[in-house]
Amino acid sequence: MLHHIIESQQFDTKTIAKLFALADKLAKKPGSPLKGKIMASLFYEPSTRTRFSFESAMLHLGGQVITTENAEEFSSAQKGETLEDSIRIVSGYVDVIVMRHHQEGASRRAAAVATVPVVSAGDGPGQHPTQALLDLYTIKKEIGKIDGITIAFVGDLKNGRTIRSLSYLLGKYKNVKIFFVSPKELKVGNDIKEYLDKHAVSYEETADLAKVAPLVDVLYQTRIQKERFANEAEYKKLKGVYQIDMRLVDTMKKKSIIMHPLPRVDEILPEVDASPKALYFKQAKYGLFVRMALLASILKK
Repeated sequence: MLHHIIESQQFDTKTIAKLFALADKLAKKPGSPLKGKIMASLFYEPSTRTRFSFESAMLHLGGQVITTENAEEFSSAQKGETLEDSIRIVSGYVDVIVMRHHQEGASRRAAAVATVPVVSAGDGPGQHPTQALLDLYTIKKEIGKIDGITIAFVGDLKNGRTIRSLSYLLGKYKNVKIFFVSPKELKVGNDIKEYLDKHAVSYEETADLAKVAPLVDVLYQTRIQKERFANEAEYKKLKGVYQIDMRLVDTMKKKSIIMHPLPRVDEILPEVDASPKALYFKQAKYGLFVRMALLASILKK
């Protein structure tokens, strides 16, 4: 039974399959299974898609929401209250807490003291498990399978919590091939590579996007994250290092897809949006259904 949602590793393929089946069902007829339930949306970092999709998911299911967009500024954190004390207090008001925080490990700290379920909506440069689930759901819906896919992760792989979380999920499936495409300064962490080695997942590191693009079923582009750089000069040096334009898209497989966790800056040109391969906006919509399924699974008795 699902309770706290902290990291991708806690999901097995059987649980994921049940969640996806429930997401399909709720997308067609949500009903009001969470009537009388309240969700706290506690975001210490900026968010549009994740916060709105969780809040929309709760409302679609008949529940209610209390929210703060910038908890770092507009909560008692401004007065020096610890995260643990804030969570203890909010737990007394609601049935579930959805939290984004700039510090890696914050969700685990919150879960340790909460008296209600805590759902991580992004944990600094750590993990973003619900994004990984909606990404996997997108792949399943659009490619038709997860076993046997080839995927390229592109961009800021050092700080990208979305690629970390999705890599952990993909490690649970068969015959998956991963390309990690990045400059040397933003290479994927050893923790992910060690996990993939342990689960016998094939992967390759390269800096050559043009070489990899024609080989994959999924091209997963990520933003070079300015907020993760201590030095702006380093950010500017790497900004725009990989750009997807129609010339690159035309080299890809006919049935391949392009994904992005969003927001984008300049790493996918607007000309690509009209391509049937461009799935990033539909990907965000799928997030609503997956989060509905998660909230229903956690809260419905």
